[in-house]
Amino acid sequence: MGSGPWGWIVPDGLWELARPLLPPARVRPQGGGVANIDDEAVFAAVVYVLVSGCAWRALPPCFGASKSTVHRRFVMWPRAGLWGRLHQKVLQLLDEQGLVDLSRAVLDSAHVRAKKGANLQARAPWTGVSPVPRCTSCQMRMDCPYASGSRPPTPTTASR
Repeated sequence: MGSGPWGWIVPDGLWELARPLLPPARVRPQGGGVANIDDEAVFAAVVYVLVSGCAWRALPPCFGASKSTVHRRFVMWPRAGLWGRLHQKVLQLLDEQGLVDLSRAVLDSAHVRAKKGANLQARAPWTGVSPVPRCTSCQMRMDCPYASGSRPPTPTTASR
């Protein structure tokens, strides 16, 4: 169980590792505004959402931070590199204690590139492009050559 007010959520020592890695709070040049919410409370709220799997909108009010503030920092912190640096720091500490053993490792990945403009001939027949041109904007006009159910214009009817 962790220490501090959020010890029931954040594992021992994780906040102490994360605190120096957090980006500094932005100072508004014009002053004013609301006081920044405590980073430790927001960090605990983010960890709670990630571990529990609850939706952002279901975040309990016990953290003392609004759902939008917690989500905003959750989005801002990866841009500042927090999670990657925290991961590296945890791995470094575990390695220093001899707790990392890479003699056996499993990597699993699935990566399939979705190519833009894929070959239409490779599609299944029911998903291919229809060879019949369609006009959805003028289905009732009989002079449109592409209206559904219309006959193709002839040289005598096309000029009318």
